[in-house]
Amino acid sequence: MSVTTPLPVVLAGARGHGRWHLANIRRLQHQGLVRLAGICELNPLSEDELEAFAGELPEQSADFGALLDSTGARAAVICTPIPTHTELALTAASRGVHLLLEKPPAATWADYARMTEGVREAGVACQIGFQSFGSHAVPAIKDLVRSGAVGNVRGIGAAGAWVRDDTYFRRAPWAGRRRLGGTDVVDGVLTNPLAHAVATALELADRGTAEDVATIETELFRAHDIESDDTSCARVTTTDGLPVTVAVTLCAEEAGEPYVIVHGDRGRVTFWYKQDRVLVQRAGHGPEEAVHGRTDLLENLVDHLEHGTALLVPPERTGAFMRVVEAVRTAPDPTALPATAWHTRPDGPGGGNRRVVRGIDGTVAAAADTLTLFSELGASWARPSEVSTP
Repeated sequence: MSVTTPLPVVLAGARGHGRWHLANIRRLQHQGLVRLAGICELNPLSEDELEAFAGELPEQSADFGALLDSTGARAAVICTPIPTHTELALTAASRGVHLLLEKPPAATWADYARMTEGVREAGVACQIGFQSFGSHAVPAIKDLVRSGAVGNVRGIGAAGAWVRDDTYFRRAPWAGRRRLGGTDVVDGVLTNPLAHAVATALELADRGTAEDVATIETELFRAHDIESDDTSCARVTTTDGLPVTVAVTLCAEEAGEPYVIVHGDRGRVTFWYKQDRVLVQRAGHGPEEAVHGRTDLLENLVDHLEHGTALLVPPERTGAFMRVVEAVRTAPDPTALPATAWHTRPDGPGGGNRRVVRGIDGTVAAAADTLTLFSELGASWARPSEVSTP
């Protein structure tokens, strides 16, 4: 891909996960595709934090709209707290500035709908930050399934077993919260840290729009002393009856790679989406494994603007995911797991204590494997009377 002039970009939220975007922008700037024109942060980044941009330091401001105006930005990357996404996206759209908007795109369905409508009316491009959609494995798996390689699809399962400690839930005022000061946050394991498991499962089901969703069942639990869920499962039933079951935890015994399974009646496809790795197991064949390439979402946005290449993650492809976010938001508060269900270990990745749910690694794997919920698997702490929704 070649562009005549590097695309001027403003990054809103350059710390935390924003550091990844900062490094990625630097990579693309080195290729001549973009130019970091500005950074929007409440506290400006130091020269040390911007060392990679020495000699070409971007303008900084806490006023996003003013920064877009003064820099002449054509695109913005928004990586700020979840409840701020909609207003910042609309601020950019009103100025004709194109967007890469981090996931989840909004905390509520109403905000998501308002954002998508505003972006559409403004005529700007909007890419939602589900990086896994950029994996070349996604179209390869869809083609394989369409060819009938694993027979008729019976359902999609997804599992994620991650390790997070108490420092993770203290990283920001909104971390581990469902609401903050009367504002919805919805920082649960299904909706934020392992949101990719949900969205990727729906994408591989080819049921990613809001209209594809018939019903959603959620079972939300927490082992940590937080407001939101850290160990949960959800089952989306699509309008044509296909089950998509996702089981995830931040209280794993051992950290594992999250994955999605396409279950066919003649085989299965397993996709480790962070690794772009695919395993095909089907009748009459030996196992086939492949590692695919990946297209960066900001690079794809630039390509879209310069050459009309289709966006990989337009907002409408995340509508079904946002239905899940809304189901989690409106569900009863997560059930606190009994103290007998978990134990504490001092080896958290952030240097703090972490709570480990006994047997949870096997439980989330079994849910993805059988397309069943925790309560249906017979988890002692997930009796039907304890689950968050019927």
